[in-house]
Amino acid sequence: MRISVDRDVCIGAGQCVLTAPRVFTQDDDGLSEVLAGREDGHGSPLVREAARACPVSAITVRDAREAGAGPADRAGPAD
Repeated sequence: MRISVDRDVCIGAGQCVLTAPRVFTQDDDGLSEVLAGREDGHGSPLVREAARACPVSAITVRDAREAGAGPADRAGPAD
């Protein structure tokens, strides 16, 4: 699993921190970020729930096999 927060989208609602405090924190400006060393979710079952709780969908959670894939590898089937 690979987690990232789009800080250009984040509004600092803090729902991720409330849901998965062992993975997310808020910086001095109130924007969410993944705790250092926790980019893999640190085994927390709440990471996906935290992403769903984000009111602006600023959190991306990718499976390990997707994290290394390029855009062409993630594309859907050709029409």
